[in-house]
Amino acid sequence: MTITIIGLGLIGGSLALSLRQHGLARRLLGVEQSPAHARRALELGLVDALETDLPAAVRQADLIVVAVPMDALLTVLPAVLDTLTPPQVVIDVGSTKAALLAAVAGHPRRGRFVAVHPMAGTEHSGPDAAVAGLFEGKTAVICDTAASDADAVQLVERLLRSLAMRLIYLDAAAHDLHTAYVSHISHISSFALALTVLEKEKEEQRIFDLASGGFESTVRLAKSAPATWVPIFRQNRLNVLDVLDEHLHQLHKLRALLAGEDYEGLAGQIQAANHISKILP
Repeated sequence: MTITIIGLGLIGGSLALSLRQHGLARRLLGVEQSPAHARRALELGLVDALETDLPAAVRQADLIVVAVPMDALLTVLPAVLDTLTPPQVVIDVGSTKAALLAAVAGHPRRGRFVAVHPMAGTEHSGPDAAVAGLFEGKTAVICDTAASDADAVQLVERLLRSLAMRLIYLDAAAHDLHTAYVSHISHISSFALALTVLEKEKEEQRIFDLASGGFESTVRLAKSAPATWVPIFRQNRLNVLDVLDEHLHQLHKLRALLAGEDYEGLAGQIQAANHISKILP
């Protein structure tokens, strides 16, 4: 296929590498708003050519991938659908779905769109963050397939399976709820932990010297770009607030046990938390 990727950051760039690695793209075209990122994507060989005109980039492709931040998706995806004609197919790779699917619900070519969320990524951004094999063994969520044309869904399923991804199916509301629990809360907690340490530990060299693997792995996500995560939090605000309230409740509970020197109760809570090892060995 000829594939156009709109947005050549971590996910778009990594997808380009994987498509090339698995021989799934005859030609890769890129659309990138940042001139610096566009030049770097070409230097890295992520795409074969760049297009500055969005309709032209869409018309040349069999498959269009929209990999821009969530707020931009709300305008870019309808513009792509305005331009494409069957049997062309478009997918997104966004981390929230309800607002996006509502934005295109009445579009006459809604059936050519398949909503996809590859559950993969790192804390880095931009074309240099692209990683070959990022998606292998990871889960891809496909949302609201009943609203997409059967042939479009089948094409996307074949593509994702060719990238060695596991497929699960959710409606948009369930997707946004569950990703708030297992992804979005991890990021907001990491931001909070980084801010806590930076506030209380004023000696940067001490942070560097004493940070162990546990701290580094927990705070790693705090390196993620605000341009990526503020739109995600905005679009999934109610679900994130819900899980954040529960997280704060659990923190207050642990604090109360420690303040009250109830170490038996604290041990019980840690033991209850250990149950996660039965789910994630």
